[in-house]
Amino acid sequence: MANVTVVGAQWGDEGKGKIVDWLSNRADVVVRFQGGHNAGHTLVVGDKTYKLSLLPSGVVQGKPSVIGNGVVVDPWALLSEIDKIRGQGVDITPQILILADNACLILPMHRDLDGAREAAAGAAKIGTTGRGIGPAYEDKVGRRAIRVADLNDPEALKLKIERLLAHHGALRKGLGLPDFDGEALLAELLQIAPKILAYAKPAWRVLDAAVKDGSRVLFEGAQGALLDVDHGTYPYVTSSNTVAGQAAAGSGLGPRSTGYVLGIVKAYTTRVGEGPFPSELHDDNGRRLGERGHEFGTVTGRPRRCGWFDAALVRQSVSVNGIDGVALTKLDVLDGFTELKIGVGYTLDGAAYDYLPAGLKAQSGLKPVWETLEGWSQSTRGARSWRDLPAAAIKYVRRIEELIGAPVALLSTSPERDDTILMRDPFADR
Repeated sequence: MANVTVVGAQWGDEGKGKIVDWLSNRADVVVRFQGGHNAGHTLVVGDKTYKLSLLPSGVVQGKPSVIGNGVVVDPWALLSEIDKIRGQGVDITPQILILADNACLILPMHRDLDGAREAAAGAAKIGTTGRGIGPAYEDKVGRRAIRVADLNDPEALKLKIERLLAHHGALRKGLGLPDFDGEALLAELLQIAPKILAYAKPAWRVLDAAVKDGSRVLFEGAQGALLDVDHGTYPYVTSSNTVAGQAAAGSGLGPRSTGYVLGIVKAYTTRVGEGPFPSELHDDNGRRLGERGHEFGTVTGRPRRCGWFDAALVRQSVSVNGIDGVALTKLDVLDGFTELKIGVGYTLDGAAYDYLPAGLKAQSGLKPVWETLEGWSQSTRGARSWRDLPAAAIKYVRRIEELIGAPVALLSTSPERDDTILMRDPFADR
């Protein structure tokens, strides 16, 4: 099976955009299978930078790109993003972009609820983007969501809005929000329906036909495995499954279709928002990583928390995702450090752990066990072959492979598409 599934193996922001864009050259179809416009991918192609949230990275390459049923879609945000990318010279048509007709919508009431809950939580807030993703997923599993196909049936849409408001009305009252205008929402949805429905198709059929024709499918994940609603640092997680297993359910293909699992791993560790972060640095090294790595969220602009590479976390991600190989990104950010540290495990109240325990109190109390490696003074930025790397950088990469139990298939040395060292081709490594 010559398909590839790309997932983040840390807390997101690992550089998936560049890697997916690079792999898109070898793919025939790209599909996004979970998340919403809370995710952000930055693609640098020549002198142009594309910032994508909902659109699969394949659109920049002109490849058929699918927004799968596992994604929750803000229709206004989607149309805005399409207009923005078109303004950068990318032609997005219904032949290029396919929106699953059974994907659920994010509505203004979801954004209201998201913001009101975070404000009410105070110091216990989760740190959401405030874009309504969580409440939209709640309505999906509560079987009251409005889906893309509903935009084609005004009578059913009106009834669904009434049912949705019967639930949200009590929530809004409890949070001090005003009553929601269902008639206005109906009018707004009917107004944009023709634009959204132009892209709507049974995505599962499109993908099934592509697989049967022998097309190479690239499954594109958002966020990272440590933000998975089941396997992440709960409750400081996103509201969907971000692990590789979701690629099948979130696209409508069977699990045997997802192919090679490529985990994207940053050469150090970052996190946006609240939650446990055992290897976080609060010193000059942490600030230096943030400044050199330009660590600000693509969607929110929030500064990312930075720390040394946590091998125990990534080793856990390798297991949970069934990762076959990793793409190691931002190696060049480590240029010039005289020494580097890698977290190889944890201690908690005198006990040793080689994994991240599930309890929040335990996760928050973990202390990293460090292994120190020699740094390098030479530049790795822009390196395109293994022999261009300093010996200490090669040793660092090899040690990471040993500690996480997975080989490095790709090595990224700058945001530029071609500054990538290929050691194993994910599309051929089967």
